Amino acid sequence: MTSYASAGVDIEAGDRAVELMKSKVARATRPEVVGGLGGFAGLFRLDLKKYRDPLLASSTDGVGTKLAIAQAMDKHDTVGIDLVGMVVDDLVVCGAEPLFMQDYIAVGRVVPERVAEIVGGIATGCELAGCALVGGETAEHPGLMADDHYDIAGTGVGVVEADAVLGADRIEAGDVVIAMASSGVHSNGFSLVRHVLLQGARMRLEAYVDELARPLGEELLTPTRIYSKDCLAIIAETDVHAFSHVTGGGLAANLARVLPAHLSARLDRATWTPPPVFGLVQGRGRVEQAEMERTFNMGVGMVAVVPAADVDRTLALLTARHVDAWVLGDMVPGDGNALLEGTHPA
Repeated sequence: MTSYASAGVDIEAGDRAVELMKSKVARATRPEVVGGLGGFAGLFRLDLKKYRDPLLASSTDGVGTKLAIAQAMDKHDTVGIDLVGMVVDDLVVCGAEPLFMQDYIAVGRVVPERVAEIVGGIATGCELAGCALVGGETAEHPGLMADDHYDIAGTGVGVVEADAVLGADRIEAGDVVIAMASSGVHSNGFSLVRHVLLQGARMRLEAYVDELARPLGEELLTPTRIYSKDCLAIIAETDVHAFSHVTGGGLAANLARVLPAHLSARLDRATWTPPPVFGLVQGRGRVEQAEMERTFNMGVGMVAVVPAADVDRTLALLTARHVDAWVLGDMVPGDGNALLEGTHPA
């Protein structure tokens, strides 16, 4: 007899996946969460007594072609951290505290253990970000996706007081730009990474290369650093004016998104050395510097714009939180652009 299973959708496998992920998701919670997994909607009680004039902030993102690396290595427990980082670090840029996330996973075939690994990574990311995972959806797409392929996306919601929103209107001439180190490639530019290293240079993911201290695949799957708690700590302790999450488009383009039209950010390449993985891609692919800088974070995952009087306090706070940080540049009269000057140390 014809059944849903004969068409390629295994409802029982989906149920097993939910059972396997429950214990991990249970750790990714907050006191405001009402109920648990299994409902048609996630419920979150916003305590309005805590806020004078709250604004809800929302963000949606995915992980992109980094998933191809995870699928090739059959390692699925870190890409969920990438997903959370891409979402919550966009929320905190405007000053919002991430409250909760929901995920969407599309698969060619439900393999309960694999789905549980993916969601376990998302739950870990939510713990790192201080937000709750209140629900999600796993959709099986036989015939549309190959059995072992999947894609993931997530949406997050945060809250910020209306008069505390960060951005261009707060930035002043003389403000200082502070860089926070990335953990590696993060989750942008993997189409170029794969084109250069795997297709062009025919490198193997399990191989060691001179430029890296571990196998190539492990380096590439390093999870995106989650900065939301660090940024919230800066907000609590300083008069920070703006943040910029360095994702697709690179450092200059993303910083320009938060600059006023009458100022520019003057950034000095001599203040940091990009991690070796970027040199590997640039060298093996003969990629021009400008193309590298508009594709990758080049070692800077988040920046803060603070008054000069708060620089030492901000750096000390980040050091105490084990975040590598340094003065990257300053704000000068200009036209709303971020300008990279000088060269990286040899």
